[in-house]
Amino acid sequence: MHRQVLDEVPTLRPASSAMDTHRTPGADVPYPYGGPAELQGPIEAALRQVVDPEIALTIVDVGLVYGVTVTDEQVHVLMTMTSVACPVTDVIVSDVETELDKALPAHFRIRVELVWEPLWTTDRMSLRAKAFMGW
Repeated sequence: MHRQVLDEVPTLRPASSAMDTHRTPGADVPYPYGGPAELQGPIEAALRQVVDPEIALTIVDVGLVYGVTVTDEQVHVLMTMTSVACPVTDVIVSDVETELDKALPAHFRIRVELVWEPLWTTDRMSLRAKAFMGW
């Protein structure tokens, strides 16, 4: 990576209090986004490169991304896993950091924060993911 990713263990806290985000009007984004419009596409494209290796679907289609906030210095991704006991959490978080690092200007710090409330459910999955699963 060409920049240092924040060296902290992801914080675990409820999503409802973790970040203040909004949906960009007219955007087809399955999670709240707060930040410059010109970065929204590259961030979503980067997140769509990250695949949950247990089910072979992107973390966006699975509904693991709860929100993204961008400031002048930081990209903050709020996300969850399908289970607190997910054995690939470290892999997914690392992949998110790597893909965002490749997609964003070098001055941005990347912060991935894991939350467990609200709990993930299959309702968060995209129609594409549900079709893939045969639902």
